[in-house]
Amino acid sequence: MRRRRIATLVAVAIATSFSVLTIAYPWLEPALLLHDVHGIDISHHQGAIDWQTVAGDGVGFAFIKASEGGDFVDPRFAENWQAAAEAGIPRGAYHFFTQCRPGAVQAQNFIRTVPMDESALPHVVDAEHMGPCRTSARVHDMAGEIKAFLDRLEAHYGRRPLIYTTWQFHDAYLTGRFSKERFWIRSLVVPPRFRHEQWAVWQYHNRGRRAGITGPVDLNVLRDGLARSLGMPK
Repeated sequence: MRRRRIATLVAVAIATSFSVLTIAYPWLEPALLLHDVHGIDISHHQGAIDWQTVAGDGVGFAFIKASEGGDFVDPRFAENWQAAAEAGIPRGAYHFFTQCRPGAVQAQNFIRTVPMDESALPHVVDAEHMGPCRTSARVHDMAGEIKAFLDRLEAHYGRRPLIYTTWQFHDAYLTGRFSKERFWIRSLVVPPRFRHEQWAVWQYHNRGRRAGITGPVDLNVLRDGLARSLGMPK
């Protein structure tokens, strides 16, 4: 009986701790103590954004979803792109890469969508696990198609894009490749544990809060010392 009571107390303590962490998680931001330049990444899922208010809440940069696959364009991209610039927030655009279209085709979708802007941050290919192909065959060489995407964007915009990825996708497709690229790593709460010398941006939160945005938003930090190389004011 005594052991059962102890087990019950332990279970209650664990459940209580989990509940407290769940409630506190949106405001749990240890990365703010480690790095000086903080930013967000957004898409149409955030809805209408008050960019002037966002700028006043310490947001130093933003990555804005532009496109996906071979033909999808984020319906709020043009609005967010212009409004972020008007609010004085350095911004870059990102493309969600799919396994269903060649990299060159996806690059053309991005190029049609994102205007030339010398003040923009390096653009990004978002390479993470995605759903199955419904209308076309899966590409054979994922890393090769991502490289084709990077090459096309560099030729067009004059700057090498970043690669956003997770450890799951990285280990499945990118290990041993892209030794000279710069990465944007998703690693919730804890600092990136791979591409130690190559990561430039760290996405540390997926349900953060910032004034001017209704609901949760992804939070990021810029690696110290890289602001100038990315074209950002320090």
